[in-house]
Amino acid sequence: MSTNVPSERQSGDLPEIAVLFFDGQGGARSGKLEQLVPPFTDCREPGFSWVHLHRENSSAQEWLQKCNLDSFVVDALSAEETRPRCTVHGSGAILILRGVNLNPGAEPEDMISTRLWIEEKRVIGVWIRPLKAVRDLFDAIESNRAPLSPGDLVAKLALRLADRAEPTIASLNERIDVLEESLLQDDVNASKDTLADIRRTAITIRRYMFPQRDALTTFEIEDLPWLTDRDRSRIREAADRVTRLGEELDSIRDRAQVIHDQIIDKRSETMNRRMFVLSVVTAIFLPLGLLTGLLGINVGGIPGTGNPWAFLIVCGLLLFLGSAQLWLFKRLGMMR
Repeated sequence: MSTNVPSERQSGDLPEIAVLFFDGQGGARSGKLEQLVPPFTDCREPGFSWVHLHRENSSAQEWLQKCNLDSFVVDALSAEETRPRCTVHGSGAILILRGVNLNPGAEPEDMISTRLWIEEKRVIGVWIRPLKAVRDLFDAIESNRAPLSPGDLVAKLALRLADRAEPTIASLNERIDVLEESLLQDDVNASKDTLADIRRTAITIRRYMFPQRDALTTFEIEDLPWLTDRDRSRIREAADRVTRLGEELDSIRDRAQVIHDQIIDKRSETMNRRMFVLSVVTAIFLPLGLLTGLLGINVGGIPGTGNPWAFLIVCGLLLFLGSAQLWLFKRLGMMR
């Protein structure tokens, strides 16, 4: 089994145009776009072909117009905005999948799409931004682990998309664990920005995960005669992996909401405790302030004005009243 795939990738980037012919036994060789337009010079060979094109490449756009694709298919492959879905059209299927964005300086939740038109003898893929899961698939092909059929290619790609998403989701779980631990240590100053970032990332990725599961499930159950039982089993496994990742994201989102509620509760409890202390202090000093205010009014008849011990007597009276109030508050259970 020979493997000869495009080598023009630089620094791990995908080639703008990649043409591969698979022998159906784990081997692959590279080819040219001219071999996949009428009169299809390689159409009698066993196996199938995979063309992976950069949408912005002018040669790719010209080739898409020449390869007898329905305009509906071309529009789906070239659309500006996409969501994961599977649509059967004639003897083939349009499959759009999304993967986490692991490119340098990018946010993982900025999901990258890969668009596929799948038939019995050929797969046409269109990409706009490089996706590391596709790069992983190219690396596997170089290692003589090429897909055996179009359905196997879809399954391998979907599994690699899930593999690439798992570390991002595991990182979100670890960040949630750190926040939960800080709450157990009564640290109510957990960063709201960190919590909001975790929730935003989880919600954004989840928004694509469940539609991706539905797209894979739809592709697996569609009545496409060239999908083998093995293909369907592998695609079902990929859909199960995506389902599990979606459930993990649900759990992260729910845990983040619980942590948010706990932070609000703890802060409210702290605020209530401080307000209660202020209320007790106010209740204690209110009658004392009234008494000192009465004794300080500038009118005649104030008792003790001629008594040198009057000030000490008033201070003792105030101290007694304050102590009596504290005892009463404790007796009533208002202070602990």
